[in-house]
Amino acid sequence: MLKRVFMAPDPGRLRLRFAARAVLGIGLAVVVCGLAGHTLTGVVTGGLAALLALFTVTDPTVRGQAVTTALLPAAGLPVLAAAALLHDQPVARDLTFLAVVGLGVYARRWGPRGHSLGVFAFMTYFVAQFLHTRPDQLPELYASVLLSVLAAAAVRFGAWCYERRLPPVAVPAPPAGTGLARVTTRQAVQATAGAGFALVVGQLVSGQRWYWAVGAAWWVFVNTTSRGETLVRGFRRVLGTFIGIGLALLVAVPAHGDGPVTALVVAVCVFGIFYTAAVSYTWMMLWVTVLAAMLYGLLGVLTPGLLALRLVETGVGALGAALAVAFVLPVTTHSITDVWIQRALRCVHACTAEAAARLAGTADADPAPAVAELEQLLARVRLSVAPLVHPLNPALARKRRARRVLDLLDDCAREVRGLVTVAADPEASHDARLTAACRRVEAAVEALTAGRAIEVRTAPAEAGPALAHLHGLERALAELAAPLRAPSRSPLVGA
Repeated sequence: MLKRVFMAPDPGRLRLRFAARAVLGIGLAVVVCGLAGHTLTGVVTGGLAALLALFTVTDPTVRGQAVTTALLPAAGLPVLAAAALLHDQPVARDLTFLAVVGLGVYARRWGPRGHSLGVFAFMTYFVAQFLHTRPDQLPELYASVLLSVLAAAAVRFGAWCYERRLPPVAVPAPPAGTGLARVTTRQAVQATAGAGFALVVGQLVSGQRWYWAVGAAWWVFVNTTSRGETLVRGFRRVLGTFIGIGLALLVAVPAHGDGPVTALVVAVCVFGIFYTAAVSYTWMMLWVTVLAAMLYGLLGVLTPGLLALRLVETGVGALGAALAVAFVLPVTTHSITDVWIQRALRCVHACTAEAAARLAGTADADPAPAVAELEQLLARVRLSVAPLVHPLNPALARKRRARRVLDLLDDCAREVRGLVTVAADPEASHDARLTAACRRVEAAVEALTAGRAIEVRTAPAEAGPALAHLHGLERALAELAAPLRAPSRSPLVGA
């Protein structure tokens, strides 16, 4: 876990910039709310709104990110009002919370913008429970949310918009389907069921902090698709919370809500959340747990017993999510992994065709977008296969096969990147053998996706760089056939 965080590659230092900008944006939001004369509740609400505005908005273009950020208050403020008005009506409050959960997950069918608005709406309702929001506080909290989102936007799109110098990020669309065959629809039902279990059991554990269980169940479903992904994420959430509580006992409890110490630790936690989110969910939850502990210390209610209760409620939420994905419209790991692998292979086909066309002299052929999409698809494959390569997975044969698939797909990506680099050289000349080699790669992809055998020819003598990459790609595709065509009694992934 340490190696994953501190030795993970950070091309262009994007994670570092992402985390540093978050500290500046959230810090500015807190300062603005403080200068506006808001109470501690208003300042905390504003800081969390800024955190969500900087963390959840992931549209592929800067323009899209700005539009989504502007829409966040429209999703959050009505939910905040509902939470405050229903605070003293437990049945209506709980049913509304479950409705927000279901609609927030269902909104993911509309891509990154729907996902961002759904998360913001859910977290706004959650924060209202966290702060016990009352109707008379709404004017101040509305102002806090608006000022904080504006401050975050000023930093993100004005002072430090490093995305303007980067190509748009390729965001793979979720698996297609209609009705209950659509993954986002199934997840909405699952999340509502899991949150319902967490809400009931969480209230039996604690009548005051039950919302922790609902929050844990919700976040387990974020950025997951299959049953295996959700179970692994639930395990990592509990582990991160457990480690974070240990750290909070050493830092947050002795601080006793001291202002300067709290501000410093909160800034470190914010940086840690943003810096580690992309590489380790366990580490991210560690920082989230310490951040929550510091806020409770600031509110004057932090005790070791409260931290122990948080761990129990987190376990309840993770259990609710696990039961939901296991018994309510389950989405199997096998089906999702197959979809992402098929998409990755088709993207390899597209990358090869574009690179070969570029080498053949077609001026408008550009493989770069396809390569960017391939990287995103491979990230989805790794996420989907994560349950199989997890250290606690006892199925050793499946684990070996899954790792072999990942290694060969990485080989494919490496050969594609090499081919594209050669194609980008303006002095690269066209070799007549490239067309035949490209067709063989395309045929290999088609054969692999159709379940047919792949015949690999011997590498040509004195092959140029492009031909060498094409032959390596063809060989990796042929070797993929063995792990992907496992016997039905022992498939690559379990049902």
